[in-house]
Order: sequence, then structure tokens, then C-alpha cells
Amino acid sequence: MKTILKLTIIVLLIMSFAQAYAAEMINGAGATFPYPVYSAWAFDYNKVTGTQLNYQSIGSGGGIKQITERTVDFGASDKPLTTEQLNKDNLLQFPAVIGGVVPVVNLPGVKAGELRLDSDTVCKIYLGDIKYWDDKGIKSLNPKTDLAHNEITVVHRSDGSGTTAIFTEYLSGVCPSWKDKVGAGTSVKWPAGIGGKGNEGVANYTQRTANSIGYVEFAYAEQNRLAYTLLKNPAGNFVAPSFDAFEDAAATGDFDPKKHFHLWLVNAPGKNAWPVAGATFILLAKEKTDENKNVVKFYDWAFKNGDAKAKELVYVPLPGSLKEKIRAYWKANGIQ
Repeated sequence: MKTILKLTIIVLLIMSFAQAYAAEMINGAGATFPYPVYSAWAFDYNKVTGTQLNYQSIGSGGGIKQITERTVDFGASDKPLTTEQLNKDNLLQFPAVIGGVVPVVNLPGVKAGELRLDSDTVCKIYLGDIKYWDDKGIKSLNPKTDLAHNEITVVHRSDGSGTTAIFTEYLSGVCPSWKDKVGAGTSVKWPAGIGGKGNEGVANYTQRTANSIGYVEFAYAEQNRLAYTLLKNPAGNFVAPSFDAFEDAAATGDFDPKKHFHLWLVNAPGKNAWPVAGATFILLAKEKTDENKNVVKFYDWAFKNGDAKAKELVYVPLPGSLKEKIRAYWKANGIQ
């Protein structure tokens, strides 16, 4: 009898520990774009609450797939899903932070911010129409920069990617030939170049390959000390990627909770706006109320306590008014 009682107590203790552990773990997967800031927030949140965030940086396509299949507590995507897509898979969606996608180059003697590009040259490079760095289109924008007759290696994402969705949405908006031949999306049929997995893969390929150009979230450019380019925005100004330039783009955004906050921020009209900006979004399964409450607790904490860390990593925190819209959205859907 004593042995049975001891075994029963042990089983109950194991079950109790297992339940406590499960309650202290949040599992998410998706976009690589916000991984640096989510990782930093998760570290601080764990110190305060003991709750761990296990976030797999696998790309937006993977995040959408995993939350659709209900294998994670939340998915993350830089591509906002439409109301129709969300309703089809019984999902909720809200933005978490705003950042920028930046072209980065590996050119001998060219430092960050020294090369100027416009939408026409970026489009033609990625279409494979501009093949060499001394092309007259590039040289006309950079008359004082020594550009040799070296072949351009184009680097793009190989996985389903929200960073790609933002970048190709930008190109589709400024380049009719890109829109007609390639289009926008998390995955496209690239006309030229080599593919790297994740922002990490594109950053690594660009870093290792002379005369290359890639596109990454700005935090990856900073962390890997990659030479970002200036871009000509719709207002006609050459701007550098920066917190202020992303914030200028974000200031024009009208996020509507009735549309589950669906919004693109590319080609914003602001005088100093970075033209390839975007929000990154969290996806929740409507019916997973308990899991959603845990996820929402984390992001609510981040909205209250994570702005300084986001700015440090060159992400734009959501405006206070938008955070309040999101909290009302959570309450309306019974998850706060």
C-alpha cells in the first residue's frame, strides 16, 4: 500500500511539474525579419515572469503553415493576411513592430550609405537586365564612385519569406515590368541570382560573395556590418535606412482592426520615408483561447516594456494609439 501511495504521489508530482512547465512555455514560429527583437524581448520577459518563448525563425511561409496546422501557439508573418485568408483558416492577426528591408552590397571600397540606387536600377538588377556594376544606370546615380566592370551576383531568399513579400510588394509598386513578369508574394520565381535561407542566409551569402547584392531586415545588416545602400523614395529623396526613416513610413499607416490590421507600408509618401518598410504580424488560432491568452500576455508586456529594446535594434515600436486598438481587438475576441 505504501509503495502504491508513493508511486501515486510521484505520478501526481510529475503531472504537476509537466503542467507547470507547459504553462511556462510559449511556442511560436515564422518570420526571420523580427527575430532579433522577439529574441531580446523573450530574454527580458523570462527574467521577469519565468515564462519562456520558444521562437523558431523559419520564415513567414513556415509560420503561416504551422499556425494553420495548429502545431504552434502563434505564427509570425511579415506578409499581412487578408480578411478572407484569415476567415478561411479561422485565424486572428495583429501587428507587433515595424522595421525596414534594405538592399545590401559587397563591393570593394564601397561603405554603408555610399552607393545610391533608385527603384529602376533595383528592379533591373533583380530582373537580371542590369548585369554589371558599371552599368550606365548605376553610374549615373553614382558619378563619383569607382564602379568596376564586375558581374553582379544577385542574392535572394530561397524560403517562403515575409521579407520577400515586402521587397517584392515594393518592386511591384514601382516597376511595371516586375509586376508583370514576377509579381509579389512570400515566394516568387526569381529571374536571376542565388537563394539563401532566412535573413541570416542572405546576409551570409552577401557577406561572403564579392560584387553581390541582397536584401535583409535592417537589424541583420547592422549586426553583420553589411554595406546598405541609399534608396530614392517616392518623394524624390535619397534616404538612408534608419529609425527615423522607418518611423516616417509608419506614420502614414492606417491600421484598421475591422480588417485585422491588414496594411502594407511600402512606397510611403513621407519626405524622408524609407520606401521598403513594413509591419510584422502575429497570427493566432481563434479557438485556442488559453494559448492565445499566454501569447497576448507576452506581447502586451512587450508593448509596455519593450520599446527601448526595439529602438536599440532599429525597429519602430507601434504608436500608443495602435497598441490600444490592438488591446481592444484582443478583448473583442476574448483573449485578454
